[in-house]
Amino acid sequence: MIRKLLNGDIDRVADIWLKTNLKAHYFISNQYWKSNYELVKEMMSQYEVYVFEADKMIQGFVGLNDEYIEGIFVSDEMQSCGIGKLLLDYIKDKKVRLQLNVYQKNIRAISFYQREGFIIQCEGLDEATGEKEYTMLWKRK
Repeated sequence: MIRKLLNGDIDRVADIWLKTNLKAHYFISNQYWKSNYELVKEMMSQYEVYVFEADKMIQGFVGLNDEYIEGIFVSDEMQSCGIGKLLLDYIKDKKVRLQLNVYQKNIRAISFYQREGFIIQCEGLDEATGEKEYTMLWKRK
């Protein structure tokens, strides 16, 4: 089931955020993610966040800032089970246009977004990490 984030969900969602980033972004120092953990928890309430819940346990979430996808995160044990696609389809129904940035070294994420109809618009540099990234765009047809 997909639903809006509740205040009681923030710890679980932040834990998924941290573990997923540490694994997917092995090329960025662990300290970078750990030092942003509390800030991300605070920001959760400011964004449009939807969680995927199965058996009363949150297994993934998507964060939106208007048409910008802050990220789609799925718990380690539930990755490649279709949860990311369900979350993405859920927000595609709500928006006519979506945009996101993805690190160029995160090949798995780039492939996922391309498979889901996103196209690379341009490349840039994430100032905070020094990593190259792509800006990707999806538009409803």
